[in-house]
Amino acid sequence: MGVGHENRVSLYAEVTGRVIAELEQGRLPWVQLWDAAACGCAMPANAVTGRRYSGINVLILWAAVIEGRYAAQRWLTFRQAQAAGGSVRRGERGTTICYADRFTPKDEAERARDEDREARQLAFLKRFTVFNVDQ
Repeated sequence: MGVGHENRVSLYAEVTGRVIAELEQGRLPWVQLWDAAACGCAMPANAVTGRRYSGINVLILWAAVIEGRYAAQRWLTFRQAQAAGGSVRRGERGTTICYADRFTPKDEAERARDEDREARQLAFLKRFTVFNVDQ
């Protein structure tokens, strides 16, 4: 199967492990703790673009806010922090999130057009490390 498959399986295992750990501690990771003193009732969002995270990333980031006792649900990558003129404090650990999508390779699109058929898409999964603005 290739390196892409191994990375995807590893990421799935990592996320599954996080959910199981939350369940073992008696928390339901899909139920946000509505403690406004700890963090406002908000969906996790990118601090630079404002784009809200979705899917499993919501659960991952909610759990990270609770664990880190952060005051905000705003996240950014190390590079985004640098580009915005900020930095990540030494020793801080990021939170791994994932991005899944599909794309059509250029040569497949051309072949499909020549053969008068729908182009096949390939799935991909990327992981990113994000930091809470409190970090």
